[in-house]
Amino acid sequence: MVGGDARHSVARRSGARPGRRLRWAGSALVVLVLVLAVAAWSFDLGPRVLGWGDPSPVSEPADVAPPPGLDLPGAVAAAQVAVGASGSADTSGSAGAAGSVNPQAVRRAVTRLMRDDDLGPRVAVSVSRPGGEDPVFEAGPTTVTPASTMKLLTTTAALAALGPDHTFSTRAVSGASPRDVVLVGGGDPLLARRPDPAEYPARADVTTLATATARSLEESGTQRVRVRYDATLFSGPSVNPSWPASYLPDDVVSPISSLWVDQGRERTDDFPRVDDPPLAAAQAFSRALERSGIKVQGAPRPATAPEGATELASVESAPLARLAGWVLEVSDNESAEVLLRHVGLAEGRAGSFAGGTAAVRDVLTELGVDLGGARILDGSGLSRRNRLSPDTLLSVLDAASSDDHPELRGVVTGLPVAGFTGSLALRFDSGPAAGLGTVRAKTGTLTGVHGLAGLVTDRDGTVLSFAAVADRVALEDTLDARAQLDRIAAALAACRCTS
Repeated sequence: MVGGDARHSVARRSGARPGRRLRWAGSALVVLVLVLAVAAWSFDLGPRVLGWGDPSPVSEPADVAPPPGLDLPGAVAAAQVAVGASGSADTSGSAGAAGSVNPQAVRRAVTRLMRDDDLGPRVAVSVSRPGGEDPVFEAGPTTVTPASTMKLLTTTAALAALGPDHTFSTRAVSGASPRDVVLVGGGDPLLARRPDPAEYPARADVTTLATATARSLEESGTQRVRVRYDATLFSGPSVNPSWPASYLPDDVVSPISSLWVDQGRERTDDFPRVDDPPLAAAQAFSRALERSGIKVQGAPRPATAPEGATELASVESAPLARLAGWVLEVSDNESAEVLLRHVGLAEGRAGSFAGGTAAVRDVLTELGVDLGGARILDGSGLSRRNRLSPDTLLSVLDAASSDDHPELRGVVTGLPVAGFTGSLALRFDSGPAAGLGTVRAKTGTLTGVHGLAGLVTDRDGTVLSFAAVADRVALEDTLDARAQLDRIAAALAACRCTS
């Protein structure tokens, strides 16, 4: 193991000869680079994969210090964000300053930065003005591996298909036998074991559900029950066949289910994933029933809730707009895959990978999103076989920021803010300071793949949408490539790009 070799090197260094000291220093440098690379990779693969990141920019934003070198003014009265072409105030984010974007100015801002060797041989960058017909700048390959920028498509389709106020119910209902209680999964991506008022967005939990269920049972004079569980809302494989086989054993992602607690983890984000998420949820529900005074006989077993079963109790998820914001801000893979299945069901297709991806295409096509060259195999972007055009990402951002689709605005407001929140909280520490706080973008990270797609306000007050993806980056260039993409986005923030 690399870590063990490093510890042994430290123990020997006091008596090492100069040559050995040099070799030790080189090894330590390699270890440091790898550790930092893994940290960057893990954050974009999902929230707190390594259990790091306190205080959380999501649940504890007030405790997160601003980036070094950034002066935050005191609170002032709200003012217009920018002045649109009509001269009226524009607070929607869908327009910008008067005048048109100067393509030459955009080219000057980003072309040199794109040529950095750390980005590798395949770098695609597209820039447009939301509401504009064509990109004002595009260079590089026409399709790329999107990684987690794919979540922009999934959340946009979910909000369009279901609406921002939609919630997901987890229910306890009567079973086929008078003694049976069936826990019915409704596909709540953030269903928890127990209540935690500090979490954001708010989580429904099976402990609260069990307490309410116990009250219903006691009112009917029932003291002993058998617990059954129904996870049949979703269908098809729980693991995407296009994902690397290592994802499950390496705890990158949980088997996708309509019923789980803590996203299929043993307890919280810091614990390993379980092999059977629905069973683990039912076991947690059973224990909570016992604590509420109901005797549970035997072990939980799978079952299908009878049609028209009497509901004993239910709990509701946070509204979809908040769930979508969570998915984008912390790059939550499991939640993205659950939302994908809900899009499939909402569009009359199966709640599966195949049904969900087909439905996402249907919904986005209806929104007018350009899907030319797109290959969509999942909702999270974990598949290396996904392909998207950078222009597709711009088209999604255009739809989400349009005044014609206010139901999609959660996609824009959910984007991480450079240097402050989510997967951008620890980024943008180099390059033009103009990027801090003015870039909002979804990150995309797989080994060898790094991307940003979002919105930025330039120095003239013009709102630009951009997508920048490098999908053939050498492992040793991971951190440098990521920083270079930050510089590209920050250069747009520093640009006077309006004619």
